[in-house]
Amino acid sequence: MPRQFVEHLRNGQSVDEIFLLAEKQLRSNRNDDLFLLVHLKDRTGVVHGLMWNVTEELVSEFDTGDFVRVEGKVQLYQGAMQAILTCINSVDAASVKMSDFEEDRSEASERHLVRVNELLRGLYNDDLRELMICFLEDESLVNALSRAVAGIKIHHAFRGGLLEHVTTLMEAAEGILSLYPFLDRDLLLAGVFLHDLGKVREISVEGTLSYTDEGQLLGHIVLVLEELEAKVREFSDRTGREFDGELLMRLKHLIVSHHGSLETGSPRVPMIPEAVALHHLDNLDARLYETMDLINSDPNRNSAWTAYVPRLGRKFYKGQDSGSFGQSSGRNGV
Repeated sequence: MPRQFVEHLRNGQSVDEIFLLAEKQLRSNRNDDLFLLVHLKDRTGVVHGLMWNVTEELVSEFDTGDFVRVEGKVQLYQGAMQAILTCINSVDAASVKMSDFEEDRSEASERHLVRVNELLRGLYNDDLRELMICFLEDESLVNALSRAVAGIKIHHAFRGGLLEHVTTLMEAAEGILSLYPFLDRDLLLAGVFLHDLGKVREISVEGTLSYTDEGQLLGHIVLVLEELEAKVREFSDRTGREFDGELLMRLKHLIVSHHGSLETGSPRVPMIPEAVALHHLDNLDARLYETMDLINSDPNRNSAWTAYVPRLGRKFYKGQDSGSFGQSSGRNGV
């Protein structure tokens, strides 16, 4: 039986299929009866699901990021497709065909790796170039980077997403240097490469995406600082000289300040120009990717607007010809 992809679901159709649980909300009505709201995802899009009269015990058996088999019926509600569910159960990720849920981005990852190598091996500063080569020649680390994600849910939450995010930021950094010639190009590019590298260890991409134990206990900033210290020692062994102390301090500052504020998880706020640039480039790419993902995955394809996004406090305008909005951006061709 062929798979029931989200993009093929139609009003009145029965559905019995496996989806990725992208979001889960347990709510109660005026009578304190519990109901479940979910976002069900595959590689073609997202459909909202609703299940009445649930129990806390039932919904505790699965969580965001799990694969679930659902049964129910699709209906049109306020111009958008939604699934009224009668059954939902967790499914072992090992039994799932991942190509149904993710595009094959291996070719794009290969192109990104080539570009990252070109930029980092072309740094003018001898210390930074040799230090970056220590990372680039770590085969296990590079293999992990090519499959790593930038996040579990918000942005670039697909295998290869972290590498795409890093490559985009490196290209963006190159693009602004003529406008801001006072920026240290080599420091900024190295900081871009390293800023999220700890996510290779923070988030597991085996099966469903999930935080590792060290990821939850330490976080990606601490983890990348550990990797950096190890590579600095390797640098000394390879070159026979100590890495420049002032430069290392600045590089570490880019890493620990890239979230931008204490409230968003930065141990320090940006206090040098390159750190300010990295923070804003990082935030720009994440927010733009998230915005376009919300627009392109919106299940109400005939509406000029997306549904309201509570986390962001807004909805997004897709335009009257919403079916083609943003489709010519060539995003994966970076």
